[in-house]
Amino acid sequence: MASRTCAPLTVASMVQLPGGDFIMGADPRYPEEGPPRRVHVAPFAIDVHEVTNADFARFVTATGYRTIAERMPPSQPGEPPDMLKPGSAVFSVPDDSDQRWWRWVVGAQWRYPSGLGETISGHERDPVVQIAYEDAQAYARWVGKALPTEAQWEYAARARQAALPEPIDAGGTPQANYYQGVFPRRDLGLDGFRSRAPVGCFKPNVFGLYDMIGNVWEWTSDPASGYAGSHVIKGGSYLCAANYCARYRPSARQFQEGGLGSNHVGFRLVRAVAAPAPKPK
Repeated sequence: MASRTCAPLTVASMVQLPGGDFIMGADPRYPEEGPPRRVHVAPFAIDVHEVTNADFARFVTATGYRTIAERMPPSQPGEPPDMLKPGSAVFSVPDDSDQRWWRWVVGAQWRYPSGLGETISGHERDPVVQIAYEDAQAYARWVGKALPTEAQWEYAARARQAALPEPIDAGGTPQANYYQGVFPRRDLGLDGFRSRAPVGCFKPNVFGLYDMIGNVWEWTSDPASGYAGSHVIKGGSYLCAANYCARYRPSARQFQEGGLGSNHVGFRLVRAVAAPAPKPK
């Protein structure tokens, strides 16, 4: 795997964007990504990188907050016994004994993203995952910010640039953390990672924002139309592959059940800013 040097980052650093018009849903690959339409966004500030394990740990230490994955799940008739215990959804490479890609893992939560066999110790700079929509909202209130709308998120990700069909440079080197290989059987790790990457390890976009494409999906505040209780997530993740979902593009979108985290969904936040005063004539 390729080695990478990750950028030094400051806590809670944000970039202020001027706002403006852009074509949302441009270059759609899947029906739910279009049709392209002109959208206006007001000026706003957005986190330079995804909320990290270290960031979320400070929140939990200060407030004692317990995430959805740490609480007893609601009892549902006919549920397997494991799904009646605290846990969450975890991606697993299918094998002969179990062909499922996603499994409910007891004990999976933000401190143990894939279950009790994986801890975040030494991964303080990784994006926090196993965060349900309610958890992201709670953190946002604590820091005085908000989840971005889908339009804000896509505007920031596009950064006034043409979207690439795949995040690679002219030499074919991956420029984001996504899946190289045949999903779901083998990730070649040509980008340097086979799971989540520490934030800031890939070149930022022209707005100075890291990991808007790949690494982990990010919650937005927009509900998923037609999917009760779900919200739009954006950006793709380290599990997006050319042969499967290819959702490592600004227009890509997916729907996530609000009450369920996973080990490839995180978030970043925004804050409204005042529009600049018009220049005197």
